Amino acid sequence: MSTQSIPYWRLSGFYGFYFASLGVLVPYWSLYLKSLGYNSLTIGSLIAILPATKLVAPYIWGWLADHSRRSMLIIRLASVLALLSFSLVLLRDDHWWIAFTMLLFSFFWNATLPQFEAVTLNHLGDDTHRYSMIRLWGSLGFIVVVVLMGDLLETYSTEAIPLVVLLSFAGIALFSFIVPEKCNTPHSDHSPIWHVIRQPQVMAFLVVTFLMLCSHGPYYTFYTIYLQEHGYSPHMTGILWAVGVLAEVIIFLLMHRLLPQYGARKLLLATLALTSLRWLMIGFYVDDMAVLFLAQLLHAFSFGVFHAVSISLVHQYFTGSHQGRGQALYSSTGFGAGVATGSLISGFVWDQYGAEVLFSFGSACALLAMLIVWRFIRTPKTA
Repeated sequence: MSTQSIPYWRLSGFYGFYFASLGVLVPYWSLYLKSLGYNSLTIGSLIAILPATKLVAPYIWGWLADHSRRSMLIIRLASVLALLSFSLVLLRDDHWWIAFTMLLFSFFWNATLPQFEAVTLNHLGDDTHRYSMIRLWGSLGFIVVVVLMGDLLETYSTEAIPLVVLLSFAGIALFSFIVPEKCNTPHSDHSPIWHVIRQPQVMAFLVVTFLMLCSHGPYYTFYTIYLQEHGYSPHMTGILWAVGVLAEVIIFLLMHRLLPQYGARKLLLATLALTSLRWLMIGFYVDDMAVLFLAQLLHAFSFGVFHAVSISLVHQYFTGSHQGRGQALYSSTGFGAGVATGSLISGFVWDQYGAEVLFSFGSACALLAMLIVWRFIRTPKTA
């Protein structure tokens, strides 16, 4: 990869700050909401707002980016508006104000990443298999913040959580202004995007994406609270989150070799099987530190491999003028509808049935997704 033709560090910096914000919101936002006195059902419904906005926001912004061919302008505008709207959380902490603020900032925040993925892939050109070499800096940003946040909470109250989110949002906005524009390559196919979506393997892929991310709902919503209830300190909680993302970084370093060697289908099948196993390990062996560490290492597959393969498939399925909306659709289906559904179900199940049942539900979702891949998805070995 030539850093002369590809703005490697500017692209990597954006990913670093974006996933640093996730390093606060995913593990610790539910803890912040719990500190405000909300019960499990309310926490689940509030957490669901973040992915729920991905049902519409990325596609709206993706349509604007595809038609204006000014993706970076859209990203800059959305990044600044996300920063400004999140600051409203500091004014009040009642339920409806928090819900409104989360709805507002996530509408802008969720718009940025799918479009930035498309910009990154356009900068890479024919070297899209090297995407993971840039994306890994997002994982490193997540690791640094999730560990530091765990240490901060040993000393300071949960009021530090929104302040760290604001700092990470400021970094996202800053880097959005220094990444150069890179338009998609003009494409002769101007058919409606529905013609792409209705292809059986594309529809199957979107269903798999929904199920896979739905299986992550219990993990994203209650993993930190689950650890806290079983006596783990904030520091150890941060370490466990970081172990998972460190495994993700390592697999990202290898994906540019694994994907051409094994192909998307084999990697998806292995990933979904291991993800199903991971949720059972967390649900039934929370008091066994060795098992928890092993389960976190499987994050290399349940997120790292799955995401890298998915980005490659989306880039293959959605070409030319469909690129921005293709990435947005992937984000909306999985990280939007999938995570939102998983989070809402988690809020209902957590108190009534317990963690074992909830994580078993996640395991079943991953197994169903694996069966769909086995039956419907056929890809070239180099996909």
